[in-house]
Amino acid sequence: MDDNSLKVGSNEMELVDFRIQKQEEGGVYEGIYGINVSKVREIIRVPALTELPGTPEFIEGIFDLRSVVIPVVNLAKWMGITEPEDARKNSRVIITEFNNVLIGFIVHEAKRIRRINWADIEPATFMSPSGNLDTNKITGVTKIEGDNVLLILDLESVVQDLGLYEPDVDNIPQELEKFSGMALVLDDSATARRIVKEALIKMGFQVVEAMDGEEGLEKLGELYEAYGQKITDTLKIIISDVEMPRMDGFHFAAKVKEDIRFKNIPIVFNSSISDHFSEGRGEEAGGEAYLVKFEAGSFYNEVARVVRAHTKAGV
Repeated sequence: MDDNSLKVGSNEMELVDFRIQKQEEGGVYEGIYGINVSKVREIIRVPALTELPGTPEFIEGIFDLRSVVIPVVNLAKWMGITEPEDARKNSRVIITEFNNVLIGFIVHEAKRIRRINWADIEPATFMSPSGNLDTNKITGVTKIEGDNVLLILDLESVVQDLGLYEPDVDNIPQELEKFSGMALVLDDSATARRIVKEALIKMGFQVVEAMDGEEGLEKLGELYEAYGQKITDTLKIIISDVEMPRMDGFHFAAKVKEDIRFKNIPIVFNSSISDHFSEGRGEEAGGEAYLVKFEAGSFYNEVARVVRAHTKAGV
């Protein structure tokens, strides 16, 4: 294996660093942004686009990529900023895939790949709103060279704005299997935690929530103080996102599985990353299943299967 390859459980991620320029009274400001490489299919020059009447202004149009029709979003327009006249001379389209949806994003420049430790990525909750960019559309921030700040955008919110993706929360099995005990849910998105929590409650679980891997380990410690060695009889399952500031899901899982107190508690990953490699990476990290957010039928069936298997095994 290449020594430079990204190791599962290393708590590192690779980002595509891209730039968006903003025209202001004092000149041109360059914003630095990033997206997880796992969500990027490819980066291409801006193709000829077919306009779609009646769509939001930030949708530039659609194009055919190897027999797949892909909508293209102008990120500058979506962010509500004014583009300089020459901003498009180096423009690229970043073709992404998440939640099993393909979509392209026009950026003013794609600079490089960066490897960043999740411990160096902070939630955006401390930031004051700036300009027209809603801080709810930022999943994390990290400092880079020159005291610059890179913002990780929540591009999934664009997909939801377009109506291309809505969580399937209603596809409930006719005979919903009921369980007892507790479930721990990790996700930095309050909306995602709410959806998973409601599904687990319908299955009979009591739910403990955490915002990232670090808080997840803290919650496990608190549960062990309360239940001791009976924690494996009480905590039936852990549902974890993958992309989370401070500590990601894979690193969290690796730490859980190396801790004798918690290693027998099953972990199911629930992520928007829908590439071809993440399921294998999740298994390598110690997960029993990997789900793409959020399809209720698959969620209920997989959670029930995993809990049944561990209960039958007596772990």
